[in-house]
This record gives sequence, C-alpha cells and structure tokens, in this order.
Amino acid sequence: MKDPLSPNTQAILLLTAPLIIGRASEGERPLSAGDYNRLATHLRAIGRKPADFLEASSETVLHACREVVDLDRLRRLLERGFLLSQAVERWSSRALWVVSRADPEYPRRLKTRLNEMAPAVLYGCGDVRLLETGGLAVVGSRDVDDSLVAYAESVGELTAQTQQTLVSGGARGVDQAAMRGALRCGGRGVDVLADSLEKAALNREYREALLSHRLVLTSPYDPSAGFNVGHAMQRNKLIYALSEAALVVSADVDKGGTWAGATEQLDKLRCVRVYVRSTGAPSPGLDALRAHGAEPWPNPTNGHELATAMRARESSTLSG
Repeated sequence: MKDPLSPNTQAILLLTAPLIIGRASEGERPLSAGDYNRLATHLRAIGRKPADFLEASSETVLHACREVVDLDRLRRLLERGFLLSQAVERWSSRALWVVSRADPEYPRRLKTRLNEMAPAVLYGCGDVRLLETGGLAVVGSRDVDDSLVAYAESVGELTAQTQQTLVSGGARGVDQAAMRGALRCGGRGVDVLADSLEKAALNREYREALLSHRLVLTSPYDPSAGFNVGHAMQRNKLIYALSEAALVVSADVDKGGTWAGATEQLDKLRCVRVYVRSTGAPSPGLDALRAHGAEPWPNPTNGHELATAMRARESSTLSG
C-alpha cells in the first residue's frame, strides 16, 4: 500500500469510491465519473483542490461548489472517514495500493491519452511503475478453441523474449492465455481488471510475478467489486491507453467487450495502432475490424520486427 495516502487522494476516495467492506456498501451514492469531473474542473477554476475539503475551512470550499454538486450530498460523502480508514486497512493487509489523478505515481499515459476519461482513482497490486512501460496489448474473446489459446500464449512468449510488456484484461480465454505465455517466459505484464482485484491479488498463479516486480494488477473499480458488464466495457480503453500497440486475436461482430473496445479505439480514441490476427482460421469479426481501420498483424519473430510493428504511425494521434 502506498502509505500514507495523500490528502488529495483521501478526498477523491471519499467523494468517488464505494468503499466496499465485505459486502456492498450502503449510504450515500458516490459521485459518478461525470459528476466528479465537473467538480474537479470547478475546483481548478476557483484555485482549489480536493484536499481543501478536508481542511478546517472546508465550509468555504463546500459552499463555493454547491452549484456543481448538492451541498448536503458532498457533506455526507466527506463524512465517511471511518469507512475509508477501514477500507485502507483492508487494502493494506492485502498489499493493495491506490493512487489518484492528483498523485505523481498516476500513469502519465492515461492522463495524456484519455484526459478526463482517465479514472479518478486506480487500485492495484504489484509494481505501479510497470504502468508506464507501454508494451503490446493482446485482447480477445473469452470462449476460444485450443488453437487460439496456443496462439495467444505464443504472442505472450514473444513479448517476454523481446523484453516488451504484455498488457491485457485478465479475462478468461485470450487475455489469460497471453499473460500466461509472457509470465511463463519471465516477461512483464500489466493486467487491467474489471472486477475482483482483491481476489486476483491473492491468486497463487500471480504470486511469484508480483513479488519479482514483473506483474502489476490494476483496476479503476473497488478491489471487492464483482463483475459488471458496464465496468468490463469501460476498462477496455485503459488497456489500449497503457500500451503502444494492440493485437485483437478474436472478436465477434457487433457483440462483446472485445469488439466494443476495439471499435472505440479505431473510431474514436485512436491512442494506438490496432492489429488483428492474420493467420489461422478466418474470422468475420476480425475482417469487420479491418473495415474499421485495423491492420493485419505482421507476425514478427524477433525484437526488431516487434518494435517496428509497435511503432506509432505518423498519422496516429493521441486523444485530446
């Protein structure tokens, strides 16, 4: 656990985090991402910061923000100090850390590429510095056959052998296979989880890689939060933003998180170069992604070829 939490991060957690302790929390609903972004923009405009809500003179700041967020709601959220202390104790006992957009440890890539779409808070386990190493994102469907599992593992192995970081989403199928290949060969990995960070951090399969600073697990959602389709969709943009290029191994047309994340990247965000698998069984989903602008994977076999494939096109632009 990054200790102690900065005053800004404490305030942001009080305002935005559900602070789940053992079961779904009750009480005041935290600010949504949109609510918090409006509040943060207003604070900057009046020369204030989130930590000012924790000062003895906080009433002045609260009243200055009453037109952005209901005053009573702000007060109730900021009064959750005891609940926050319980959550911090729980996270610390599980070697979890938390950083906010106000902290220097927060990944610059997310701020630069996503701007206000970057989550206000990130939770994690492992070496937070890995979030700045870029690398290759490998994503795909949960339900795939053995040939695609083997393919994803081989791509993960290549990232390890060429000292690139493997970025993925931790889901069953392609994501886990690619990460397994990378870690098995001594490589580095970044797993961006949509749920159950606390459970994943205790997984024996990840223990050695976490302890040897080769793996970081991270999530924008409470470490105890369960699966949520919306969360799974929203975290896709983080996978792309933390990488230098992405390879889609499998996808269904107009269906599922892999398709949604890839088309969002190709049509809107355009943070990184997006490739699709170009060998093996044909795929209508991958063909459709090529129609959106994805490129065929050049099947690199060494570090130089992989680095070339990951090099951003001159026409690529960062969102924002």
